[in-house]
Amino acid sequence: MIIIIFLAILISLYIFLKVYREKKGLKNKKNISFNKNNLNQWMNLTKKERYNLSKEDSSSYLNKRKVLLDQIRKEYKIISEGEEKSDS
Repeated sequence: MIIIIFLAILISLYIFLKVYREKKGLKNKKNISFNKNNLNQWMNLTKKERYNLSKEDSSSYLNKRKVLLDQIRKEYKIISEGEEKSDS
């Protein structure tokens, strides 16, 4: 009898923790960008959530900038090679 009660408690604890993690995971996946229309949503976030969102935005901006700079360098290299061939 004690074993059955112990198993029931463990199963309920496992289910509770699983549901708690899912809710916490959904809360962290908020996709909010800062603009005039959703200022209230932004301000209702906790300080940690705002920090994490701004950190994600800055890292995505950095990645986009790196990709754009690589494209510009490749295009410049192609253009400069084309000019060298036409000069020769």
